[in-house]
Amino acid sequence: MSKLTHLDEHGHAHMVDVSDKAVTTREARAYAEILMLPETLEMIVSGGHKKGDVLAVARIAGIQAAKRTSDLIPLCHPLMLTKVAVELQPNKEKSAICISTLCRLSGQTGVEMEALTAATVAALTLYDMCKAVDKGMVISDVKLIEKKGGKSGHWKIEG
Repeated sequence: MSKLTHLDEHGHAHMVDVSDKAVTTREARAYAEILMLPETLEMIVSGGHKKGDVLAVARIAGIQAAKRTSDLIPLCHPLMLTKVAVELQPNKEKSAICISTLCRLSGQTGVEMEALTAATVAALTLYDMCKAVDKGMVISDVKLIEKKGGKSGHWKIEG
């Protein structure tokens, strides 16, 4: 098993020095979903929410969150992202909105945390905008789906 990279030889937390890493194209995809009452999902899909286009606001929040990840997670590097995409797909069978994110850059460190942050904040934004009508919403299944680039290469979740 590999050692934890955010701990130095004395066990102290530190930011990883990436200055000797090669600049490569790096990409990560993440996923989350938010389960809700069918009536809540219908209100979102039909555009009937009095706060406006809930999906558009959640998409922008996810993009903004990816760009601000290093402000939220102390040991993350500030990154110059070249692509952030947030897709929100209503799923009537699950009574959920499925959130897929993609982050990309050419740099010396990966973008997994940015993709995960984008998915999570998009879900939190949906919760915030709809909590007045559905306090029982559940954010679940937050996970990294795939990462490409860097020394460890390509990784994709099984199943």
